[in-house]
Amino acid sequence: MKRRLFLQSALASSITLPAFALEAGNPYRKNIGIQLYTLRNQIKKDVGATIKAVAEAGYVQVEPYGFPDAGDMISAAKDNGLKVNSSHFAWESVTQPDKEGVPAFSEILEKAKEAGLSHLVIPYIHGHNRENLDGYRQLAERTNKAAVEARSAGIQLCYHNHAFEFQPMEGGKCGYDILIEEFAPEMQFEIDTFWVKVGGVDPAELIRKLKGRVSQLHLKDLKKGTSIPEYGKLPNDAFQELGDGMIPVEPLLVAAADAGVAHCHVEQDQSSDPIASIRQSMTHLQSL
Repeated sequence: MKRRLFLQSALASSITLPAFALEAGNPYRKNIGIQLYTLRNQIKKDVGATIKAVAEAGYVQVEPYGFPDAGDMISAAKDNGLKVNSSHFAWESVTQPDKEGVPAFSEILEKAKEAGLSHLVIPYIHGHNRENLDGYRQLAERTNKAAVEARSAGIQLCYHNHAFEFQPMEGGKCGYDILIEEFAPEMQFEIDTFWVKVGGVDPAELIRKLKGRVSQLHLKDLKKGTSIPEYGKLPNDAFQELGDGMIPVEPLLVAAADAGVAHCHVEQDQSSDPIASIRQSMTHLQSL
């Protein structure tokens, strides 16, 4: 273990650090994934070559987006020996099931089973679904119903956060407080550690607080000096490769182990050279 990691471990008050969590063979680094939204522009041009570059960079699994319209990504991943456990999907099938043109969630579940997925993730909610705390309560009610349906199909439904869920609303509560309170046992969280930090919350502490309720993490870094909390849009350069910003990865991996997280995925929403960025983030992970 590097000296700086030893010092971090020694100084972590009242936290027991599982030794394997910081070792080179820990389950998260061994099975690290990439959220393919990072490479969306490259995928549009050449999905096969892009997914091959992901495998060559050392990633073991991918998390596609836009399921069920993610067949090309899934096929290319499997052709390159990459696992596909989870996907972001057409979330309005859960949040606005009566909207015209929205596919039935039952149909998405069937296609997810055919694709061999174990997790489906709600990646976002529109502004009109989160105008107040009652909007979040309605969201929890609908996701809970869908999560029970998903669980019966052998699939875990999860919710992926941004920063807006942490903005104080009525009575000082935020939307994420409502989700924590009202999500059923069948419903879990995919914690995006970057957006948690942007929302003014310590991501490692949140992961531990939700022990047993977090299925996956998104790992990304935030530019040093960024003013937080910030609940709106960030400049593109706020998104940094792992190790270049203000969010250390080691405490997140330790917290993930403590909380029973299944999968960790690297993501970088904005980059002028996404392939170089995912390689740099992998190099950082391998250097810890």
